[in-house]
Amino acid sequence: MRTLVSPLALRTPHGRIMYWTILTVTIVGFTGAFVFPFYWMVSGALKSPDELAQIPPSFFPKSVDFSVYKEAWDQLQLGVFLKNTAVYAGGAWLFTLAVDVSAAYALSKLRPVLGKLVLGAMLATLMIPPMVLLLPTYLVAKDLPILHVDLLNTPWAIWLPAAANGFFVFLLKRFFDSIPKELLEAAEIDGASPLRILWSIVLPVSRPIIGVVSILSVVTVWKDFVWPLLVLPETDKMSISVGIASLSAQMPQNVLIASLVIASLPTILVFFVFQRSIMAGLTAGSLKG
Repeated sequence: MRTLVSPLALRTPHGRIMYWTILTVTIVGFTGAFVFPFYWMVSGALKSPDELAQIPPSFFPKSVDFSVYKEAWDQLQLGVFLKNTAVYAGGAWLFTLAVDVSAAYALSKLRPVLGKLVLGAMLATLMIPPMVLLLPTYLVAKDLPILHVDLLNTPWAIWLPAAANGFFVFLLKRFFDSIPKELLEAAEIDGASPLRILWSIVLPVSRPIIGVVSILSVVTVWKDFVWPLLVLPETDKMSISVGIASLSAQMPQNVLIASLVIASLPTILVFFVFQRSIMAGLTAGSLKG
């Protein structure tokens, strides 16, 4: 297989120096591109409003005072907003797993009539811009069909739209397809029902992809802004992103930046704790064994 640099050239001293130089520059460059915005946000919270307005900006705060984070917590009611967002994200996670795992299992292993057409319709929804769906989804939340219930200012306005996700169904189905059918056939011979097979066999071996879907669903709800802004107008029901935006005009800029740091920490911690599950889950269903 031909490459840009031949293996023979890499064995020479000049080739090794060029290889490690390019690799180091690439890694440092990409790391800096992702880490620097977070550093700028954290250091910006420690600067005074005058330092933030300074041109050219300073890369380091003149003095370090972490009391700005306590001020942000108290003035912006971050405790209330974080609790609300945790409830919304947790409920959305449960509904997402219940709906999407069931749909993916049915399409992958139960093989219903017109299953491919249903999957194609689900994937087609990914081609529709989210902004186009805002109005019809809002009208459904305002007056739920058949039941005629108003879901605005309730967690259900967040949970139900988040439950059905075509991308998650496709991701789960691809993983379920890679599970050996002999394993499921053996369970059927032993008299296990489809629900029993899903609970006792499919779910335990699908932990990596379920971890990925769980993380993505939680992060999606946590960082969402437009939809909670529409369906949760009451202050005591707002999510963290909407709550910070609604109070931002009344706050000093460094306090506002500190609140953004606090709001970002939960999702960053989730990623670092579960990063192995993310990588394993994204690659687990790519090849059939």
